[in-house]
Amino acid sequence: MRLELRGITKRFGSLVANDHIDLTIESGRVHGLLGENGAGKTTLMNMLYGLLPIDEGEIVIDGTVQHFSSPRDAMRAGIGMVHQHFMLIPVFTVAENVILGHEQTTVAGHLNLAAARETVTRIAGQFGFEIDPDARIEDLPVGVQQRVEIIKALALDARVLVFDEPTAVLTPQETDELMAIMRQLKQSGRAIVFITHKLREVREVADEVTVLRLGRAVGSVRPEASDAEMASMMVGRPVELTVRKRPAEPGADALVVTDLVLPDRHRHLVLDHVSFTVRRGEILAVAGVQGNGQTELVETLFGLQPDAIGRATIDGRNLLGVGAREAIRAGVGFVPEDRQEDGLVSEFSIAENLMLNRTGGPPFVRHGSLQLRALRHFAQQKIREFDVRAPSPATLAGQLSGGNQQKVVLARELSRELRLLIAAQPTRGLDVGSIEFIHERIVAARDQGVPVVMVSTELDEASALADRIAVMYRGAIVGIVAPQTPRDVLGLMMAGAMPDGVEQVA
Repeated sequence: MRLELRGITKRFGSLVANDHIDLTIESGRVHGLLGENGAGKTTLMNMLYGLLPIDEGEIVIDGTVQHFSSPRDAMRAGIGMVHQHFMLIPVFTVAENVILGHEQTTVAGHLNLAAARETVTRIAGQFGFEIDPDARIEDLPVGVQQRVEIIKALALDARVLVFDEPTAVLTPQETDELMAIMRQLKQSGRAIVFITHKLREVREVADEVTVLRLGRAVGSVRPEASDAEMASMMVGRPVELTVRKRPAEPGADALVVTDLVLPDRHRHLVLDHVSFTVRRGEILAVAGVQGNGQTELVETLFGLQPDAIGRATIDGRNLLGVGAREAIRAGVGFVPEDRQEDGLVSEFSIAENLMLNRTGGPPFVRHGSLQLRALRHFAQQKIREFDVRAPSPATLAGQLSGGNQQKVVLARELSRELRLLIAAQPTRGLDVGSIEFIHERIVAARDQGVPVVMVSTELDEASALADRIAVMYRGAIVGIVAPQTPRDVLGLMMAGAMPDGVEQVA
């Protein structure tokens, strides 16, 4: 099969998400689609899959122009998509999910689950998957659920498979297994489109890489191209990819967490007897697959989980259940994982967002009145210092790019004296240029003696920034290890196993 995208354009109001993109995808090859979040990768593939209408351009398969008005049309044309967030029904079995929307019936008019089980078994056997057709999706590990998504596409004889950021929820071992699956699919004659923003992964499996930036295809390279070359194509300028930091010089214990427990509404423990200490002037990275208690941990440390029990103190001051205002008064800076929902007020200006943690008094409020001149001067200073790309302090936060929004959050949290910095997924969805800047600021806070707790699902980021790494699995800390710990060891820990002989650090 030869799939061509010719001049594909998509607009959302004044925003041009895809700008006359040309792309050719061929059978038996893996085509990497590389670019930062917001570059237009998923929008482009959603048009290919019939999820979005095309404003301009055409899709051509083997010389014939196609018109897709829904995913059903795309699937009939041989195109399948494995979404970043799985499209599976948790309470259904594997077989039921595979035939959903394409049900077959017996002569008597009953659902033909036997045929569905046979399809699952046949495809699983072909690719070496170990999957029980009668297993419920909710009982399967994430990596196995992803294989069910692949089987769904192959059951409809997909000749082109689109993988949209498929490693976002996988451990390193599961990522390696997925790469092996992609190679098998390629060898079977299928075409693969691999959407990612991770240079290491696209280099490992792709035959060709097309780079998108701001909705445009800026060029194609071989996977042998250097990280620096691909990164500069992604952001339009040279980028420093290594984190430069001197060895930590930890001081006294600052954040002390002891036997922290947090039940959910079903009385299951989302934090399971968590204990650790962070010293002044060090970065503790909390690693793990998303959804293993990291979010609840940072919320608890910021006083936002009133049901938490145990002990968490900063310089002896209690943080449990005190609320955000008291945590701020205690000197805690908080960069939440969702900057748009929890870090900013989109309808407020940059200046107004920069004062959200200091609304109770000087220098921005005196005798109940907002001091506009002081706020404007402060905002101008922080815009320069943190390189926020915006016309003025009056620009609304919702009009900024993701990277600039994150810089505003970081500027606000680092603009006062801190006893603790909590940074949850601080570079999620950002271009490598913004990542470089934010890494520098986190390291600078550490070097000023601030203890830092950083949550990241990116192992490369955790290893590069951390002085120690705590790995979480199902609400518990599996172990705390050095940042030089090999990826495969960290991956096993992320799956809940502590390998023999691995040295833990205090």
